[in-house]
Formats: sequence, C-alpha cells, structure tokens
Amino acid sequence: QVHLVESGGGSAQAGGSLRLSCELSYDATCMAWFRRSPDKEREGVSSLDAGTVSTSYADSVKGRFTISKDNTKKTLYLQMDSLQPEDTATYYCAAGPYTMSFGRTGCFLSPQQYTNWGQGTQVTVSS
Repeated sequence: QVHLVESGGGSAQAGGSLRLSCELSYDATCMAWFRRSPDKEREGVSSLDAGTVSTSYADSVKGRFTISKDNTKKTLYLQMDSLQPEDTATYYCAAGPYTMSFGRTGCFLSPQQYTNWGQGTQVTVSS
C-alpha cells in the first residue's frame, strides 16, 4: 500500500526555520513539495529526481529552502530557512514517475505528474 506521511509543520517567526519530513512507503522516482494557502493556487515548491539527484525550486523559495532525501529511511525533507509570512500554507509531499515536458524527461513542478500525495502539514509564519 502506497502512503506518504508528512510531519514537521508548525509555527515560526519570520526569519526562522522549520524542517518538513515525508516518509514514503516506496522508492519513488520523482518527489516534490507543493503548498496551498486559502488565497493562492497550489504552488510547486521544490522537486527532486531520485535517479540524478537533481533538484528544482520555485523562484519564491530559491536560496531559502533545500530539498533532500535520506535513502536509508525513504524520507524526503524540506529545510525551510529565512521563513516569511507568505510561506504560510499547507505543505504537501508528492511522488510520481518521470514525465516529459518540452522534450525533456524528468521531474517537474507540475502537480499532474504526481500520482501519490500526503495528507498535508500546516506551516504558519508570523511577522
């Protein structure tokens, strides 16, 4: 049975840090973090290609967030530093296969690529 279980959400002050974890029940090819807040569309935050270990980030988090994976624990992480109030959202872990986009095969920040999702964990950043 496939499952993804997030943890690590909570509250932080602006400028603070949080680390999200996502325990996966299988070895996924592509893994990603998405977020959704009440006043915004779902946003792809970061992706990781398990095969090449390449990563991608949304411009809004580049330089502040770091995605990584512990293969021995099948756990995906999102280290979030220099948090800002606009980072407040429910964060979702997602996993799926490779897909092709603009002639390239890989892992992208498109939710349609991901077939398995966690239940979400809330992150609240206060100013």
